[in-house]
Amino acid sequence: MHLWRGFTGLVAPEPAAGASFARYFQGHREGGCRHDRTLSALVLGLLVGSAKSSFDATNTAVIQNGAKIILLDRVLAAYGPETKNAREQLRRAVADGIEMFWPEEKTVGSGMTAFERANAMEMIQAKLHDLTPATDAQRKLQSQAEQITGDLLQARWLLIEQAQSALPLLFLVVLLFWLTMLHLSFGLFAPRNPTVITVLLISALSVSAAIFIILEMNHPLQGTIKVSSAPMRKALEHLGR
Repeated sequence: MHLWRGFTGLVAPEPAAGASFARYFQGHREGGCRHDRTLSALVLGLLVGSAKSSFDATNTAVIQNGAKIILLDRVLAAYGPETKNAREQLRRAVADGIEMFWPEEKTVGSGMTAFERANAMEMIQAKLHDLTPATDAQRKLQSQAEQITGDLLQARWLLIEQAQSALPLLFLVVLLFWLTMLHLSFGLFAPRNPTVITVLLISALSVSAAIFIILEMNHPLQGTIKVSSAPMRKALEHLGR
């Protein structure tokens, strides 16, 4: 009898100990899940913020270039009728640039590749060098026009170089693998019911949308999400007036 009581005293606490261990494990698992969710949201948020900064920088450059193009046309108009060919060349260059990046129909000759091959601004710069100013006012206008043209050329090559940067492929693969494993771990421990499945599906779609936005906004002049063409179209409206 005493032996049985001793054995009962050893075994009886096992369910309570098991329950305590289960609660301990469950608490640590939930804490780890919360930590992983916070970390993944932080990483995606930083990447989206970086992509948005790149997008905003390109958008600002497009706006500034539109303003400089209008100013260049005004300076050439003030110089005199000798700059008529240069002004016509400028208008064609802007129209071609709009067609390259914001075409009505996608063609093989559109996009950054065509923009890199274009040399209209160099031709305008050559026309400015060929001018022979007769007065001090014309010399000042020629110098100002050459300065603006140089700024536009610098901005053009800056856009071309910025387009070469992209997220490293290895980083993207590791990021996708990590996020996939996180969602698999969430689904492994979650109960099987429609609510949990719906939440996991929405979470996966949200992460996919965030990665899509990151990849698209890292190339602001290509793809689905592009900077607005309104500044350049407005500049085109003012050219030649």
